[in-house]
Amino acid sequence: MPRFKFRLATLLRLREMARDERRAQLAEAFRAQDLLDEQKRQVDEHLAAVRHRARLSVSPGEINVDRLMETRRFEMILMAQRAHFDQQQEMLSAETERRRQALVEANREVQVLEHLRTRLHDRHRAEEAGREMKFMDEVAQQQVARRERP
Repeated sequence: MPRFKFRLATLLRLREMARDERRAQLAEAFRAQDLLDEQKRQVDEHLAAVRHRARLSVSPGEINVDRLMETRRFEMILMAQRAHFDQQQEMLSAETERRRQALVEANREVQVLEHLRTRLHDRHRAEEAGREMKFMDEVAQQQVARRERP
């Protein structure tokens, strides 16, 4: 009985490699998103601290205008960084979605080939079972013919 050989096995391996690459690219995008989230969190913490210092510096009594101006400038810088991170977040979200769709497509291509391989393997087994049954019938007929001969 000849062994089953899927003729598109090389293509299947290539598609699996492409799918694995897409999966790695998506994981990379998730890592970048996590890093950006951490940077945004740090900026938010700094911003909260600066605002707290600004509130303390305007308490009743002597006001240091230079320090208040410096605090306000630093707050503006942090707000600009936060806006920049928000913009990067939007671009990263779009890229993550693009990579997710590429992974879905690559996975679908692999599944199509795997389904084809399964169908062809099942057909091969059925054909082999038919051939084996035909061979067994011929052997049985030969044995019956030998017994009937004098």
